Amino acid sequence: MEVDKFESYLKDRYNDQIKWYSDKSSRNKSLYMVFQWGVIIFSTSLPVLVASIPKEYQWITIGISIILAIGTGSLKTFKFQENWVNYRTISESLKKEKHFYDAELSDYSNSDDKEALFVERVETLISRENSLWISTHTQKEEKEKKG
Repeated sequence: MEVDKFESYLKDRYNDQIKWYSDKSSRNKSLYMVFQWGVIIFSTSLPVLVASIPKEYQWITIGISIILAIGTGSLKTFKFQENWVNYRTISESLKKEKHFYDAELSDYSNSDDKEALFVERVETLISRENSLWISTHTQKEEKEKKG
C-alpha cells in the first residue's frame, strides 16, 4: 500500500472511527449512569414515601413509580451498559492495533505489506463490532417476542 494512501486512511477513516467509538462509549456510559442512579434513588425512596406521605399527596408516589418504570425500561430497551462496553472495547482494540503496527508485533513482524495488513485488521474489527451490535439488539427483540 502506498504511503500517502495509508496516511489518508489513518486520517480519514481510522482516527475518525476511534473518535466515533470513544464518543459513543462516553455518551452511553453517561446515559447508563444517569438512568441507573435514577432507578436506585427512586426505588429506595419510594417505600419511604409510601409509608410517610399523606393520602392527598399520593399522586407523588404514583409519579415516582411511573418515572421508575420508565427508567428501568429504558435501561433494558436501549442497552446503554452493553453499548458502552462494546464501544469502549472496539475503541481500545483499534488503538491496540496501531501500537502493534508501530512496534511491528504479531503478524506485522512478518508482513511484506504491513500497511495493507493494518487496514485489513482495522476493517475486520469494525465489521465485527457492527455484527456484534446487530446480534445484541436482535437477541433482545427475539427475547421480547418469546416473552
